[in-house]
Amino acid sequence: MERMTTAGIAIRDGRVLVAHREKGGSLSGMWEFPGGKNRYGESLPETLRREYEEELSIEIEVGEEVFSYDFANGDTLYHLHAFIIRPLSDDLTLSVHTEARWVSRSELPSLDMGGSDSAIREFLLANLLS
Repeated sequence: MERMTTAGIAIRDGRVLVAHREKGGSLSGMWEFPGGKNRYGESLPETLRREYEEELSIEIEVGEEVFSYDFANGDTLYHLHAFIIRPLSDDLTLSVHTEARWVSRSELPSLDMGGSDSAIREFLLANLLS
């Protein structure tokens, strides 16, 4: 089985937005770049807008896709697409996270992230956060 998934990368003043997943479920207790799985019929930008609304209760503008990464989880092959996004509000209401914060380039390497989020982090450190 194959699935498309998304991640949003928000960068402001040299800092990137990350969120800490609550315990339980996938990525339990890890930091991530918010996003989620594509539903049939959605475009990838629509997926990101829906996920940010569901998980952080904010609207976003979706910009260009800057990174993609394929990974397997069990019997499913995921195609991750990461986009630059711009939150339209700073007023976050968390539903599946315990914390969200803007972190600097120097803070990013120390965060405990899952495999696909680690790949995005390495891309950011090498290409977008200088």
